[in-house]
Amino acid sequence: MTATRVWTVEESLEFPGVPPEAVYGLLADVRRMKEFSPEVIGIWRRGRNFVGFNRRAAWIWFTTCRIAVDESDREFAFDVTTFGLPIARWGYRLEPLGHGTLVTEYWIDHRRGGAGARTAETLGLVFSGTPAGQRAEHNRAGMRTTLQRLRAACLPATA
Repeated sequence: MTATRVWTVEESLEFPGVPPEAVYGLLADVRRMKEFSPEVIGIWRRGRNFVGFNRRAAWIWFTTCRIAVDESDREFAFDVTTFGLPIARWGYRLEPLGHGTLVTEYWIDHRRGGAGARTAETLGLVFSGTPAGQRAEHNRAGMRTTLQRLRAACLPATA
């Protein structure tokens, strides 16, 4: 029996006492993502575009990204490509709570058919060591780490 491919993953975490603008400020400075993500080791930004350098175990790879959603204090998202092939959208939704912010990180796999989908999946395996069918669960674990680290970075700023 083959598992059904998961195309979208979301993880949420409450940030008590942290207003949406504090979270948004950290997310919008994509160069800081290396502090939060367990895979990102560096960012080179130019305007709405940036290159993300990533590492997992012995695998190192880069992706080209473009900021797609930039709604101050509400949502921040970027589309990821490699060699011009669509890979995914990564994003963060910020929902004010009476006592803080609910932050939801999401990932949408864009390798759904088309001429380049198989090539993009193969490149993903070669660069990251993770088969496309396992990427969703791997990303879910990474999101939990990212959200915990992001929350920890926000708390001292509100003290």
